[in-house]
Amino acid sequence: MSDENKNSKKERTVIPIGPYHPLQEEPEYFQLHVEGEIVKKIEWRTSYNHRGIEKLSQSMSYDQVPYLVERICGICSTSHPLSYVNAVEDLAEIEVPVRAKYIRTIIAELERLHSHLLWVGLAGHFLGFNTVWMWAWKYREPVLEIMEAVTGNRQNYAMMKIGGIRRDIDNEDIPSIKKMLDDLKPKVDLLRGAVMDDPIIHARTKGIGVLTPEDVHNYGALGPTARASGIKDDIRRDYPYAAYDIIDWDVIVEEEGDVFAKAVVRIKEMYESISMIHQCLDALKKENGEIETTVKEIPPGDGIGQAEAPRGEVFHFVRSDGTNRPVRHKVRAPSFCNVPTFEVTTVGETISDAAIILAAVDPCYCCTERMAVINSEGEKSLTGDDLIKMSQQKTERMRKSKKENK
Repeated sequence: MSDENKNSKKERTVIPIGPYHPLQEEPEYFQLHVEGEIVKKIEWRTSYNHRGIEKLSQSMSYDQVPYLVERICGICSTSHPLSYVNAVEDLAEIEVPVRAKYIRTIIAELERLHSHLLWVGLAGHFLGFNTVWMWAWKYREPVLEIMEAVTGNRQNYAMMKIGGIRRDIDNEDIPSIKKMLDDLKPKVDLLRGAVMDDPIIHARTKGIGVLTPEDVHNYGALGPTARASGIKDDIRRDYPYAAYDIIDWDVIVEEEGDVFAKAVVRIKEMYESISMIHQCLDALKKENGEIETTVKEIPPGDGIGQAEAPRGEVFHFVRSDGTNRPVRHKVRAPSFCNVPTFEVTTVGETISDAAIILAAVDPCYCCTERMAVINSEGEKSLTGDDLIKMSQQKTERMRKSKKENK
């Protein structure tokens, strides 16, 4: 190693973020290798928050699984069950009634609205612009009130079921829902002006954390993270489900790939969501059919389901052996692809920008959980009790080592 490389390595400082940190609502571990104020390298570790969702799914009936998967992520609590029922409907070749398709779209776009408003507020908070934070979260409340009026819940809506939806939207409730949406639009205008016209936000976000189109493809980035870099990918258009192929809407794309572009994509998408919900509500007045198809059994086979969550594509794979529960259920959430882009977008930037660059992908760490089968002593597979025992033994060794070093 040359003297120059040795000196460079000595000057680097490692700044740990996580696995528990005020910025992060969930455990995830990032190591920032910095020289002065400049980030030179990033290492990260995931899967601190494993809950065994896929394994639990295999012990539940097909009708129980939507209640489980909507708890993978609070913000995507419609996207996951929607993707799951799409997978089972693909497997069993089930046709969903048109009215149910419209209602699925309404719930999905209401979720996108409340998720994007939540993100805009948190982004303002991370930048020190707490007025935007307070505004965005205040304006998010009417969206949650619509959700509660339609589904009975502000979160975990329990609307999706194989073959349709669980609750109808009464036609007499449509005018009040539309009025709430009409009242929301000028508030989104206000947020748009606050974000897109403020010179301080421009200084903190423009040209910061740029993700190139090449990096989008290399990392498989999804959703607004990819569309902010000029990649016009959207599952709602490319592999349409629900009512997305029978209503009018546009895929929002920006070219710059920086933090500002990611904010602009989300703000513009809110206008599209309001428009889509209006179209679906108008269609419900004319479409008075059934809200579900009767499903008696699920045949053997494989099915895949996708949904465009607020953060990007949610993917579910379901395998059936002809019984009343899945024999295999695989889930991939968008954050699993989007969070690793932090490795390239933050290198070369300052420490102070690292937080907002990470926040720009709207990370959900519990969505990145993964678990592998661990083998010990040849082919012996360790049980859950074995892993707990090993963890306790390691903790005890660490305690002894700490006492000996005092």
